[in-house]
Amino acid sequence: MIRAVLFDLGGTLIETAEIPEIFRRILKVFGITVSYEEIFNAHEACKKEFDVAAGQIKLGMEFWTEYNSEILRKLGIKHNVKTLAENISKLWWDNADLRFYPDVIDAVGWLKDREIKVGVITNALKEDYEQILQRLNATCLFDVVVGTDACKKAKPNRQIFMCALDMLDVKPEDALFVGNDLETDYHGALKAGLKALLIDRDGKNKGEVETIATLKEMLLHIR
Repeated sequence: MIRAVLFDLGGTLIETAEIPEIFRRILKVFGITVSYEEIFNAHEACKKEFDVAAGQIKLGMEFWTEYNSEILRKLGIKHNVKTLAENISKLWWDNADLRFYPDVIDAVGWLKDREIKVGVITNALKEDYEQILQRLNATCLFDVVVGTDACKKAKPNRQIFMCALDMLDVKPEDALFVGNDLETDYHGALKAGLKALLIDRDGKNKGEVETIATLKEMLLHIR
């Protein structure tokens, strides 16, 4: 019997503007005009150069100053790079068009009505996910929220899943995890002993694993 449902955060419960667009908007605030395509290419290059999960665990929010600084350098920006990178982090959520997917509140309410515990496991840092939940007026929506700084591990590591389950006092076999990333969410949860569903809101999955398109479909898997 399912006693707890745990969710990934970004791409599963919340959606935002695209990262290059957020970056472009913030640079415009400081009088810097760069195209979406240029930022996209710089961001993609940095994704290959940086281990984001390990960097956040080691450096905390300072990681994002380093990451944003490198994007700025790749864009040819040479002056006040660190200060600008810090301001990008500070202004990020103001420019992100942050919102829940339309099916989230009803799905969470359905679970709570049946006394099923609800939580979040995210590879974000506490400072970020707390801002997200505050801005969405959702600080009390979940029974537990676990990020990478809670146990110094990131998905797909088993330990971050167990950290959340221990807080809920739920065994892995009695929990379902729902996320949008095949490796970190779906396979990570299965290897930790949880049941898992891949949420594929854009229809990109080729049907190799158990997939849902909406959280409403998830409810059919709750027994």
